Amino acid sequence: MNNQRPILAFIALAAVCLIWGTTYLALRVGVTDFPPFIFSAIRQVAAGSILVAFMLFFGKLKFPEWRVIRNQAIAGFFMFTMGNGLVGWAEVYVSSGLAAIISSMVPIWIILLNMGVSQDERPNFPIVAGLLVGLSGIIMIFGQHLNEFSNPTYQWGIGAMFIANISWAAGSVWIKKKNQDSNLFMNAGLQMLFGGLFMLPFSVVLDDYSKIQFTTSTILALIYLVLIGSLVAYICFTYAIKKLPMTIVSLYAYINPLVAVLLGWILLGEKFTLNIFIAMIITVAGVYLVNRGYQLRKEWKSQLAEGK
Repeated sequence: MNNQRPILAFIALAAVCLIWGTTYLALRVGVTDFPPFIFSAIRQVAAGSILVAFMLFFGKLKFPEWRVIRNQAIAGFFMFTMGNGLVGWAEVYVSSGLAAIISSMVPIWIILLNMGVSQDERPNFPIVAGLLVGLSGIIMIFGQHLNEFSNPTYQWGIGAMFIANISWAAGSVWIKKKNQDSNLFMNAGLQMLFGGLFMLPFSVVLDDYSKIQFTTSTILALIYLVLIGSLVAYICFTYAIKKLPMTIVSLYAYINPLVAVLLGWILLGEKFTLNIFIAMIITVAGVYLVNRGYQLRKEWKSQLAEGK
């Protein structure tokens, strides 16, 4: 069983990499005809309620104690209210490609936060080098979007994206430290539920309800994001984050933009050039370096333990 857990965790992480790569497009479609915060609130409250109800009635779990609920509410605020909610709001003003490249900086924030809270999670040189190499590959892929940074209409959206990324990183570190003794699927449902509920005050202040349109594309985007983007992907993310180091799990932020590029090429006929191919190779090299750094760190720890 112990040998199976890492395999399942990496499969879960692969699912996160693929599925969350599609959500930038789905979210952009959704907020085109619907106010962003209420759209994201409906998504997360629906997904969270489904998962919590399933675990209570079919998983035969009792409702968690207050300490667990508090921890999930805090994680939900940082990861969903501030993280997911602000991304949806930002995509009203910036392209999904630009949102993806800014989101690729999440591993950097996670490393900085982990360095402050955990000696065990401090990265070694190969891990840091891999993260930087991977980030350079992402920048190359979305190089055509960098000129949008100089456009004043994107400034609010860009600022919101940075706040969202830091918030998501903080929430990721929080649940890694606090979710060791509670059911991970119930945790995921509570985080989405509370995160969605906490979006409602933001919606009242920032959303324009006169723009609500229940178009076919909006409804389909919402259904996809609830069932696949939230339920399936976040369950996988929660499992991976409990079983794997944060530096490994955070690599999804590099893979997601790659998925977005391929989807644009296959579904929308966007260009897939030699430069993009080279950038993808560089990004994969960054992934390899991070994994190699993690392996080396485990080997060093084993040698130190044997030496004692």
